[in-house]
Amino acid sequence: MSNGLKQYFPMIQTREELCKKIQTTPELKFLFDSWDESQQEEFLQFCTGMQGGKILYDSFFKEILNPDTAPSRLEELLSLILQRHIRILHVLPNDSSRIAEENALLIMDIVVQLEDGSIANIEVQKIGYSFPGQRSACYLADLLLRQYKRAKNERKKKFSYRDIKSVYTIVFIEKSSGEMKRHKQDYVHHFCQKSDTGLHMELLQEFVFIPLDIYRETRHNKGIKNDLDAWLTFLSEDNPEIIVQLIKQYPKFIPMYREIYELCRNVEKVMGLFSKELQILDKNTVQYMIDQMQDTIDEQKNTIGEQQSIIQEQQTIIEQLKKQLEK
Repeated sequence: MSNGLKQYFPMIQTREELCKKIQTTPELKFLFDSWDESQQEEFLQFCTGMQGGKILYDSFFKEILNPDTAPSRLEELLSLILQRHIRILHVLPNDSSRIAEENALLIMDIVVQLEDGSIANIEVQKIGYSFPGQRSACYLADLLLRQYKRAKNERKKKFSYRDIKSVYTIVFIEKSSGEMKRHKQDYVHHFCQKSDTGLHMELLQEFVFIPLDIYRETRHNKGIKNDLDAWLTFLSEDNPEIIVQLIKQYPKFIPMYREIYELCRNVEKVMGLFSKELQILDKNTVQYMIDQMQDTIDEQKNTIGEQQSIIQEQQTIIEQLKKQLEK
């Protein structure tokens, strides 16, 4: 498979070239040896084109979809997701006051202000977590509050609530869990607030959840049908055969893959980035396990509470029956 990708990206290193660079550089060898065998193999596979580039890795995602250097790419992706023309005005600092433990489940996020003043937050989650709706609502409320404070500070006495624009959170989920897995044919979930009477108010907050694992499953049956499918394939697929199919059908992704494989040639840098990703993933996995265990504990507490209630009721009935016998 590496030969198939190498036809399009001749800068891809062979396994022998890459291993030689690692083994002859003490610092790189030490770092490589600190990984387990599966991690070593994963690194060698994607750097040599045996598997596609890890687009959802923080460093790659921000490199390819950097709104400072290549805004048109992120603009196109957001336009397809939000189904309207998007133009990025500028990038906002990621200075959210989120609770630290919540950040553990996020790989990265990019916050941009759009031409109409609205704000979009783009996130990648490697692992699905518990209560995604509640957590995302808190994140978006935080983003809305930041916008309010900034607008009030800039406009001062001229401030009006009309200055507050819509906020969007777009979440790409690599491995979904829970409720999303029950919707096996749906992979773009768009949430917005609407009245049950038809009354229209601008409530400003919109959410889009995109479980990429579910998209991949549906793509096996229907193929790459449109531009959004192409982007989701680019973000989620590491099968070289599918990547070749993608770049033949949509050549615009060739320069993006080329940038990734050029980055892979800087072995010291890419090993550092990969090591950082492993650390984040380990932290995410631990947090996910904590969430799952806490859910189990809560369920068990509820079950025990219900059982204790039943026992108490039965005990009360027994006491009442005993009193009847004593009469």
